[in-house]
Amino acid sequence: MDRRRLVPRTDAVLADPRLVEAGGRLGRPVVKAAVAAAQHRARQGEIGPDDVADAAVAALPARAASLRPVVNATGVLIHTNLGRAPLSAAAVEAMTAAAGPADVEFDLVTGARARRGRGAAQALAAAVPAAADVHVVNNNAAALVLVATALAAGREILISRGELVEIGDGFRIPDLLASTGARLREVGTTNRTSARDYADAVGPATGFVLKVHPSNFRIEGFTGAAEVPELTGLGVPVVVDIGSGLLAREPLLPAEPDATTMIESGADLVTASGDKLLGGPQAGLLLGRADLVERCRRHPLARALRVDKLTLAALEATLRGPVPPVSQALHADPAALARRAAALAGRLAGAGVDARDVPSTAAVGGGGAPGVRLPSAAVSLPERLAVPLRTGDPPVVGRVEHARLLLDLRTVPPEHDGDVERAVLAVAEVRG
Repeated sequence: MDRRRLVPRTDAVLADPRLVEAGGRLGRPVVKAAVAAAQHRARQGEIGPDDVADAAVAALPARAASLRPVVNATGVLIHTNLGRAPLSAAAVEAMTAAAGPADVEFDLVTGARARRGRGAAQALAAAVPAAADVHVVNNNAAALVLVATALAAGREILISRGELVEIGDGFRIPDLLASTGARLREVGTTNRTSARDYADAVGPATGFVLKVHPSNFRIEGFTGAAEVPELTGLGVPVVVDIGSGLLAREPLLPAEPDATTMIESGADLVTASGDKLLGGPQAGLLLGRADLVERCRRHPLARALRVDKLTLAALEATLRGPVPPVSQALHADPAALARRAAALAGRLAGAGVDARDVPSTAAVGGGGAPGVRLPSAAVSLPERLAVPLRTGDPPVVGRVEHARLLLDLRTVPPEHDGDVERAVLAVAEVRG
């Protein structure tokens, strides 16, 4: 008898209680695809007909979405390719609570419509009292586009040649601004721009002066730039894109601009990212003069750039809640990191793994604080473990230096040390 005739029918396999439960959690199409794949393996003789249900269960993904949680052991605090800022437990809880019906623009007392995301706006305003008003869009590039469209469409934006930056993945500030219908008027030179350069260029067609923090590079040597206070008397709004999402001064990052200082220095509007040093979800923050913020809020483009309820919930929880993971990693004690690395490396070495604790240097990342080196500690492993660790469960992503894999603990929360240990031991057993 042809054993392929013994392969169970799809409906019979789908009736397995384990697959019924999975269908409610992952969706019937996902489960059915796993069953079809298992049936194909049985027809090919790779597994027996009686093993089809077990094979289908084993092949099911852990979640309905393909994104996988990763242990960031790279030493880059805000790793763009790993989703930038990890959210706090409070932010995750807030998103879960808002996932169903929520009072995102509804007043439960009056039963009338209310301002969308008022809680997040109030929290942001409280975090930056110097700002007369605030608004939130879906990322910092969107905030800049909204400002340019609302204040300078068909007009000129004055910007230093040294601030015509590329912000990543091929997106460039000049192209971004030109797409709004504004005209860029470059002033100064690549390495030196003075307040006089801006003053000479201001005219009736000027929409605003824009200063962009060159967050992912540095120019050193014979350089000069006009500071915000020097530009406040030009008769046009001064807009500052700080990028990093720092709302107040950070002693560990003295060269990184913050929203409060920029506004107190005379900036009319500040734009920033919510998913960088603020440590929250992806969002574009717009803070400053009430009349200018209102013009942006009421512009038709604002509707296309608005954030959803999950972002609003996570942003509010980040602003009101406990210290987010990015800030915890930034302020981690190097001595404590060294102790953790020594303990983890010791346990791994005791199990027969070539593991050593070594000094390391971490970075802020996400285009923030270029050149700032954060003393850290890492577990050094053979380079050959990099790929199996990245493809393991959970994936552990480190960095390779001098033919060794470094797992930098500044970006690994202490409570995940056990996950890292188990992942390394599992890979070491497989690899020998």
